[in-house]
Amino acid sequence: MAPVRVLLVDDDALVRAGLTMMLAEFDDLEVAGAVSDGAEVPAAVNTCRPDVVLMDIRMPGVDGLTATESLRARRDPPEVIVLTTFDTDAHVLRALRAGAGGFLLKHTPPAEIARAVRRVAAGEPILSPEVLRRMMAMVASGGADPVRERARAALGRLSPGEREVALLVAQGRTNQEVGTALRMSTATVKAYVSRILTKLDLTNRVQVAIVVHEAS
Repeated sequence: MAPVRVLLVDDDALVRAGLTMMLAEFDDLEVAGAVSDGAEVPAAVNTCRPDVVLMDIRMPGVDGLTATESLRARRDPPEVIVLTTFDTDAHVLRALRAGAGGFLLKHTPPAEIARAVRRVAAGEPILSPEVLRRMMAMVASGGADPVRERARAALGRLSPGEREVALLVAQGRTNQEVGTALRMSTATVKAYVSRILTKLDLTNRVQVAIVVHEAS
C-alpha cells in the first residue's frame, strides 16, 4: 500500500524540520512537501498531491483558517488537520466548519500525530479529548439561541438511531467504538454516518460534532 502523503504548512522552519524528521520514522507516511504560508498551499497541493495537509493557524501572509476554507472548497480536496497551540485562537470552529478533519495541539506526541494522519487519510476525522473539550467550551461560550435552535432543528431531521450515532460521533468515538456501544457492525455505523452527513448537508464527522454541541 502506498504511504500517506503529507504536506506541511507552517511558517516556523524548525517546526517544519521537526515534523519532517518525526514523520520519517513511520514507513507508511511520507512528507510530500513543506511550505511556509497559506498563500503557497494551492500550488503545493497541485504539485505534491498530498492526502493530508498539516496546517498551522498563524502565518504572516494567508493564515491557516483562510487557507483551509479555500482548500476544502476545491474539488476532491485533501484532508486537513489544523495544528494549534490554543492560546488565543478564538476562531478554531471556523476551520472545523470549513471541513478540516480535526485539530492537533503542537505538543501532541509523534505517535499520536501519525495515528491522526492515518485516520484522517482514511476518511475518519479526529478530535483529541483535549481539543473536543475546548471546542465544547467555545460553543457553550457563544450561547446564541438562534444557533442552538438551528442545530436542534437539524438534529430533529434525524431518526432516533441516527441521533444516537451522532451523539457518540460528537464524543470523538471511532466507528468501531460506536458499533460496540450500540451493538452495530462497523459497516452499519458507516452507513448511519453517511446518512447523517447527507441529511444535515455536512462533509465530515467533525461538523456533526459541532452541530451536536451547538444544540446542547
